Amino acid sequence: MFLDRDGVIIEETGHLSDPAQVVLIPGAAEAIARLNQAGIPVVVVTNQAGVARGYYTESRIHEIHARLNELLALHEAHIDRYYYCLHHPTEGIGPYRCDCECRKPRPGMLHKAARDLGLDLSRSYMVGDKLSDLEAGANAGCQTILVRTGYGHTLHSLGLTSLRIVYIADDLSEAVEFCLPLLLAPRCV
Repeated sequence: MFLDRDGVIIEETGHLSDPAQVVLIPGAAEAIARLNQAGIPVVVVTNQAGVARGYYTESRIHEIHARLNELLALHEAHIDRYYYCLHHPTEGIGPYRCDCECRKPRPGMLHKAARDLGLDLSRSYMVGDKLSDLEAGANAGCQTILVRTGYGHTLHSLGLTSLRIVYIADDLSEAVEFCLPLLLAPRCV
């Protein structure tokens, strides 16, 4: 299960740079705990162009993820791996200003996670609140789920076929309720 971070797990603040501002979306930690208990890998894939723009440093991302880990642990939940893109194609400083393969909507982070963790992308889901999340998931060969938290409430008419959207959920909890039985179903070979 691939998850976008801001707007899916934690409240969207726009270029989050302070660990003290990390706030879980209600029900998100419990949803992740259900995935953990079922043995489903939970992978965060997040664009963090605030580094490219000079808003914060890469070390600040680690601090934010450490805070998120603390909050999730209170609910017996955890993220198996974080992947993030520091780049921006048109804005930014130095080596961070580039048109890379890891920035969503491109699927680079998902491909790297699949290689690193031995994941089958065709049996994976990408949950996001933005069009770029869904495009990255579809480009990687995943099924996608839109959540209406974060920016998801602004997306109204999406092409379900091209984005491989299988469900539109109010939040991560509802998304997990939908896909957990499918993830646990025996695979036909």
